[in-house]
Parts: sequence; structure tokens; C-alpha cells
Amino acid sequence: MITMKRLIILNLLIFFAFFGAFGEARISITGSVDWQTLRLDAEVTLDLASAGLRLPGGRTQAESLLSAGYLNLVRPHLLRFQVDSSSTVGDLINRGDFTILQLDSIALEASKVPPVMRPDMRNITESHSIMLSNVSSALLRHSRPSPIVRTLSPVSTARYTGIIFIAVEELPIHGMRGTTQAVPCLFPKIWDSEMNLIYERNMLETRTTTMVRYSSLDNIFQNNPSGLSPELVQIVGERPLRIFAQGVFGINPTDLIIDRGDALLIISSEGNRQLLAQGRVAIILDESVLRYEF
Repeated sequence: MITMKRLIILNLLIFFAFFGAFGEARISITGSVDWQTLRLDAEVTLDLASAGLRLPGGRTQAESLLSAGYLNLVRPHLLRFQVDSSSTVGDLINRGDFTILQLDSIALEASKVPPVMRPDMRNITESHSIMLSNVSSALLRHSRPSPIVRTLSPVSTARYTGIIFIAVEELPIHGMRGTTQAVPCLFPKIWDSEMNLIYERNMLETRTTTMVRYSSLDNIFQNNPSGLSPELVQIVGERPLRIFAQGVFGINPTDLIIDRGDALLIISSEGNRQLLAQGRVAIILDESVLRYEF
């Protein structure tokens, strides 16, 4: 049985072997990261002429070149992926908190569409989709959830089915002058206006749960009783608590600050605290920050 580590090493050996034989082969990658679907989509393209290949005879070699090149081309984009306000995946690897082998394992678990010829008949392309929730699961290490903050002075609050934090507009930056757009990451923190920590990754009950899901403003203004898109209803239910963020915090503006009164609505009841522990949380951001291409 081939282990994932051996598969990665084999992939690298194939890569160097093929590029020794096809040293001038031009392989490129294009793609996108979509925070709403938590997915990285990548297309790896080989210029057949540069590799000295012609179809149909050279198809097997072309497909091997694409597969060998994929891991090395997609890795830099995964390394730049924002984990929290201060760290990328690359930062975690540099600190020894994560390894290249773990990252490559996630990349090799991507779903793949078999190679297809481009209309120009000069290039062949292979498509891959990496679920970024797999990165999240790999980085959650706690065995027991941290307790969610409580209050000695609870307020009367309804029982909600989820929590939506809305941060579409530019917001004040805590401790600085100026405003900026909140941006997504895997593990944002939620603070109240007195800078008490309300929500962070270690409060999740299970490591397989995604901490938050991101969405755009139009998905909370749908033409139905809840006003929510079907995708959001799956996360936060039909009666979520809606809270407008008051500011942003962090080296990168990924963490949200909410009013203390709104925080009390969450932490005043066990049922609402459980929504955090179960990851029944969505953050609404400006559509411009929810997707980027490379």
C-alpha cells in the first residue's frame, strides 16, 4: 500500500525525471480561491510543442507531465493562504506548526477532472479542486473545546438557530486611525467592544467543523420568509441572530469587533453559546474580498 508520504515523494521524483527529459516544457497554472465555497480551483496547462509532444501518441507523456507539475505549481498558492489575522500557511510551516508533507497531502486529495485538449489543439489542461475545509481540519489540534465566555449579568435573549455577523462596509481599525474592509481567513476571532474574546477556533466542539462560512450581502436578502439563501440556511438555520460588526482587529483585518450588548445576546444563554461551539456562524463580507484569481 502506498502511503501519502511515499506518493508525494513519488510525485516529486516523476516531476524531476520528466523535466530532465522535457526540460523546455512550458507548464502553467491559473485558478481562483472562493471563500464562499471554501474551494481552490486550479487549471494546469501544458504547451505540447514546448515538450516536443504530439497527440495522440504523446498523450500519456503529456498527462504525466501535467500531474507531475501540478503539485509544484499549486503549492505556492496554498502557502499564501491566510490562516488567521497574523499567519499564512507558509508562516505555520516556517514555525514548525505544520509541514510541507501535510500540505502536499491535502493538495493530492483534490478532486480532478481528466485532461482535455484546448480548442487550439496546442495545449492540454487538467483541472483540480481543493476543499479548503481540509486545511482547516488539519490545523485544528485541540482535543477538548475551550469554554465559551459567560456573563454574571445575563440579559433576556431569544433562542436562535445561528449567528450572522455583517461586515460589508469599511470599518474602524482598532487602535489605529482609519477604516478598512474586513477580509476572510480560516480562523477569525470575534471580540466585543470591551475587547473580551467571544469566539475563536479552539471553542469548536469538533475538529471537522468549519469555524465560519463566508457569504455576500445578497444571500441575506433573498425573496423568502427567512431572507436567506439555501446555502446559508444550512449553516445558520432560518432564525439566526444578525449582528453588525463595529470594527476590525488584527495584523490583517480578519477579526471582528461587535458591540458588548450584541455579545451579551450570544453569551447569556447556553443554547446561543452552543451555536458558536457548533460552528453555526456566518460572516457577511463585501463581495470583492470573497474571491480572487491567480
